[in-house]
Amino acid sequence: MPDQKYTMYVSMSHKQVLLDPYSSPWEYKVEVTKEAYPVFERLFAQMERLEFRNFLRSHLPYIQYHYDKDNHDIDKRMMKVYALIHEYTDEESKRFIEKLPFFR
Repeated sequence: MPDQKYTMYVSMSHKQVLLDPYSSPWEYKVEVTKEAYPVFERLFAQMERLEFRNFLRSHLPYIQYHYDKDNHDIDKRMMKVYALIHEYTDEESKRFIEKLPFFR
């Protein structure tokens, strides 16, 4: 069944996609296709790697924080995750996401 939907739970604060709602705290419930699940995981993994690079950069005082390209890359991925959540979540969560300052 190619159009079969799976219920998953997304935690933006922990950068996780969960199959069990009781395994960890989560913020958004989504009904996604099998193909969408790895997209969430890849975006979260990329964000984790970029945040680690930010950690390493933070020890170099001559690079100013607001000029750090990794920060912008993290923001882009976060916006992509919210766009995915918006596509697959309920109406209440969609309305909340639409009120976020970066959502267009």
